[in-house]
Amino acid sequence: MQIYKDLILWYACIVKFAILGGSFDPIHRGHIKLAEAALQAGYDRIIFVPAFHSPFKSEAQRDSAAIRLEMILAAISADRRFTVDDTEIKRGGLSYTIDTIKDISARYLPEGKPALVLGDDLIAGFPKWKDADKIGFVSDILVASREKNMNNFPYPHKLLNNETFELSSAAVRALIASGKAWHELTPNGVWNIIEDRALYGCAPRPHSGTPCSGEALGGSGSAAQKNSISVSPSLVDIENKVRSMLSIRRFLHSRNVALHCADLAARFGFDVPKAYLAGISHDMAKELPCDRMIELAQQDHLPFSPLELKKPSMLHGRAAAILIQECFGIDDADVIEALRYHTSGRAGMGPLAKIVYLTDKIETGRSTVDEKLRALAFGSSALADLNELFDIVHKATLEFLKARGLELIEWA
Repeated sequence: MQIYKDLILWYACIVKFAILGGSFDPIHRGHIKLAEAALQAGYDRIIFVPAFHSPFKSEAQRDSAAIRLEMILAAISADRRFTVDDTEIKRGGLSYTIDTIKDISARYLPEGKPALVLGDDLIAGFPKWKDADKIGFVSDILVASREKNMNNFPYPHKLLNNETFELSSAAVRALIASGKAWHELTPNGVWNIIEDRALYGCAPRPHSGTPCSGEALGGSGSAAQKNSISVSPSLVDIENKVRSMLSIRRFLHSRNVALHCADLAARFGFDVPKAYLAGISHDMAKELPCDRMIELAQQDHLPFSPLELKKPSMLHGRAAAILIQECFGIDDADVIEALRYHTSGRAGMGPLAKIVYLTDKIETGRSTVDEKLRALAFGSSALADLNELFDIVHKATLEFLKARGLELIEWA
């Protein structure tokens, strides 16, 4: 399938992160170029961090946080070099860089300090930032050229070798509002959202199409409808479709899981693109009505467990295993198993199913995860044995459910 050509196989763990914060209202190609320059400086992944409300920006940004987050996700679809973290949006209130760096370091467990990408247009106001003198101790500051203004910046830093660009989100918004040409300044997924939502004064366009082929979401279609995929979808296509099926918070979780799955697959020597595919699609049925989940799950002809009968939403994994075949024509046995059992687990699970199961429980967006547990998967002291890691996470999951009056079937 085409999906196996969409990702470069990385056989080393992702350990060096750089943080790129901002309003991203909207994200544009200049932001992407800046992130790519940071990658060239020796970092493995760039974390885009949209502000809920910057101390130096207008009140209007507060209402656009979710849309700005969605546009970033659309801009980086299926690109493992980039991720997005909504810590400032979830935190609410004013956004302070020092707090964000500490939070991300605690959850992502980078090798050494993360980098902070800072445009030279911000250095004049940098001394006014909260704990400005401490930022250099918790991060490596990378100063990017925008206005070539490097006078009197007494903080430890490195200069980023980036292409200087005269482009800002304000300029993009102005072009959109004026009806002038602007599409080439934003990634394709971003301008689709801008047009669909009629943002920044853009004229709305009519909606068309459905999130899946056939009638997979709305009801039972014919076998021919469900399986008539003439061209195998790319991983970008699949990710975009899944994003259209989920709330932005649920999709952000799915993308975090996809990245972790790909990273662990690389570490343990398994198929990286397949792992990303399973991760991005594992929750694709999560927000369907319960009766639709039940209808889909019944198609696998497996019995319902007592917990699934008590809590039908637990069927979303089994439903996703059916949907990925109906929506995208994917019938890979490893992927189907990973989706079907990512919630409940089962005895004898294969490597991919184990990876999806455990990353779903401990991904970096979950604020309630025991830091010691996450460190066993992603930290410098990460376990070298997948089965041992899986067993520890599974045991912790059982204890978590029991504490809340819910129990999975104990299996050997």
